[in-house]
Amino acid sequence: MTSALPDGFVLDLTLEAGDWPAEKDLLRLAETAICATLSKGKLQVVDSCELSLLFTDDASIRKLNGEWRDKDKPTNVLSFPGSDPTDDIYGPLLGDIVFGFETITAEARDMGVDFSDHLSHLTVHGLLHLFDYDHQESDEAELMEGLEKTILASLGIDDPYAGSPLVVEGN
Repeated sequence: MTSALPDGFVLDLTLEAGDWPAEKDLLRLAETAICATLSKGKLQVVDSCELSLLFTDDASIRKLNGEWRDKDKPTNVLSFPGSDPTDDIYGPLLGDIVFGFETITAEARDMGVDFSDHLSHLTVHGLLHLFDYDHQESDEAELMEGLEKTILASLGIDDPYAGSPLVVEGN
């Protein structure tokens, strides 16, 4: 999928720690996953909205997970919503998504999937959280996972939940 981000969409990407791919590659992956999520999810954003992506290591995401979720362990992805929506249109600050390198790398290896496919999935997952999707209750989880599968399929990425013990616990 080669769509452009909506006009005025600002994507702030920060590489803090971890042995991540090159910034240009992360930017391309993120833009592709974001465009697919907005399109397939029929999600609306205000003009000139902003999304921040932080790529860090497990030590840093563990601190955030402890501080914000009272869980003293690293996780794969955390989402921090920005502003409240107006009439189901989100922005101008969508929020922040934080990724933990070692956890994502280990999960991709353990599941036998490509690192970039797993990171795309977690980008979609994290972005959906910013649009109030959740997986705390089984009906919410079904809805969110179904949408994730549809979005990922549009990117040529296999169903990450099929026959897999994957638990995407970040929030």
